[in-house]
Amino acid sequence: MPELRVPFRGGGFRPEARRGTGIAVFLLLLFLIEWGTRTGWITNLTLPRPSDVAATLGDLARSGALWTHLLPSLSRLAVGSALGISAGVGVGVLIGLFSYIRAGLVPLVAAIFPIPKIALLPLFVIWFGIDEGSKYALIALGTFTPTVVATYGAVDNVDRGLIRMGQSFGLGWWSIVRKIVLPGALPGILSGLRVSLAIGIILLVAAEMLGAEHGIGAYILQAGALYDLERLFAGVVILSCLGVLTSWAIGKIEKRLLVWRG
Repeated sequence: MPELRVPFRGGGFRPEARRGTGIAVFLLLLFLIEWGTRTGWITNLTLPRPSDVAATLGDLARSGALWTHLLPSLSRLAVGSALGISAGVGVGVLIGLFSYIRAGLVPLVAAIFPIPKIALLPLFVIWFGIDEGSKYALIALGTFTPTVVATYGAVDNVDRGLIRMGQSFGLGWWSIVRKIVLPGALPGILSGLRVSLAIGIILLVAAEMLGAEHGIGAYILQAGALYDLERLFAGVVILSCLGVLTSWAIGKIEKRLLVWRG
């Protein structure tokens, strides 16, 4: 009898990469906007032509103004996010592991988390000055609270069966944390970083709109004051690319650190 092949059905709901789909959708959207602005269906007072925005980006790159504004923004985002995320992961792990720390800090984090961090910018200017210190502090606080919530939630969601298995094999407390809890919480922590970095970019723009000579936020503020839509949308495109790059980088880190998920 011929061999009967049964298709494999145990793949679960694992997403498959569809290369080019996202780029195709993005290009289609740009084409519709370009067509709409050229035919008059979309007024130029509402949206600029994508081709004009691309030309503005090219002028920025050729003149060097792109790096004049981009490099300070990257520096502020890197320093502020590094401070907030590292502290958030540490505090989140402690909350997830120790009951007394959880009882003491969870109400405090819950009280701070819903506060719009942009509203605290004037206070940070008073505390840290109008220079870089206030910008670092605002981004750090904005990335700290969502990272804490994501981290201790990820620790809580680690399979307790695996922890009991480790205990039954005689593993010590630190070995369980290092070999079971932290690897099991890592997917949730990395997912939380996407949200934290997105919030960091938003707060970066807000901080640079107050007392910054250079930076993407300052560039957008200047363009908005002159109602220069091409320059304004060029700044928005730069921020969008920055968000895409940070998400891409986290995805690469996930693939490298979470190879055990298959």
